[in-house]
Amino acid sequence: MANKAKKVIDYQINYQVLTSQYFAEVIQLANKVHGDGYLNNETLISWVNTGITDNINTSFVALHNRKVVGFRITFSADNWHIDQWCSPEKWQVPKQQCCYFKCNTVDEDFRGLGIGKKLLNLAITSAQQQGAVAGVSHLWKQSPNNSAVAYFTHCGGEHVASHPDKWHEDSKQGYDCVLCGYNCHCEAAEMIIYFD
Repeated sequence: MANKAKKVIDYQINYQVLTSQYFAEVIQLANKVHGDGYLNNETLISWVNTGITDNINTSFVALHNRKVVGFRITFSADNWHIDQWCSPEKWQVPKQQCCYFKCNTVDEDFRGLGIGKKLLNLAITSAQQQGAVAGVSHLWKQSPNNSAVAYFTHCGGEHVASHPDKWHEDSKQGYDCVLCGYNCHCEAAEMIIYFD
């Protein structure tokens, strides 16, 4: 895409809080990018609700011509389950003050325009308003050219730990990984951003 076209598109991106009016498009984009079965209506409702505290929503969509071209889902601090894929002893801040960056997705045709970073910054601002001082995420190391880890690092993310087979159980439950199918062995990089 030419630089001029990039500037025109970037200028026309509109960011909104993720509400039910965008659910169908978010699910469609999520399953297109991450693989069938990644997201459904019931799961999305749960995820979005996990990111709302004190009437502050930490999840957002990016719109171009009123169409969803990206979204960021974030869980509120102390409102999400810390499982075996997390290393809170390495976070350097109380786990109750860490939000969780669950999912960041941008349509392939709109990548490289800063949409992911803007969505992350919006989520951070809302999470801070809820009392979070840091945010943890698991980045897909098998993304093309490891772009997910590179993007998160560029935004200030620091590596905490690596977790092979992070999404294996999900794949056995119907998640069709775009690389591995229903037997996912992709590796996750657990990373943290401190909100200084």
